[in-house]
Amino acid sequence: MSEQTEKAFQKQPAVFLNKKKQVGAKVSKTGKDVRWTKNVGLGIKTPREAIEGTYVDKKCPFTGNVAIRGRLLTGTVNNMKMKRTLTIRRDYLHYIKKYNRFEKRHKNISAHVSPAFLDLNKGDTVLVGQCRPLSKTVRFNVLKVIATAAADKKKFSKF
Repeated sequence: MSEQTEKAFQKQPAVFLNKKKQVGAKVSKTGKDVRWTKNVGLGIKTPREAIEGTYVDKKCPFTGNVAIRGRLLTGTVNNMKMKRTLTIRRDYLHYIKKYNRFEKRHKNISAHVSPAFLDLNKGDTVLVGQCRPLSKTVRFNVLKVIATAAADKKKFSKF
């Protein structure tokens, strides 16, 4: 548990850290601590960083106490200025019956980012899954990076 950046000691609640040493027992060659991970289901693989990493995040769907249930949504990363939280933009078309045409609309959704996804940038396409409320505005968790950004153009993603 080397990533201690908070004032309180961060640990996974499912892992007991104070195991007594046995006389004559050998230390593991890898030197890795015991780490608890889970499979979130829905055909989503657990990232390698979540399995092999040393971060502690209680809101991570792979190593924390968060269950993914409800909706799965995709969107493009719009804002990454918050700590472990990003904003995704979901574009859609709304039909106006009077004019027999569509108008462009969008919604912004806040989602928690696990430290397993360190290489996220603005413009990337991500898959988010609904979970319990994690804060005032966050109800989703990033599960997978679908595509990386090609250019920094601001555009409507349906076309």
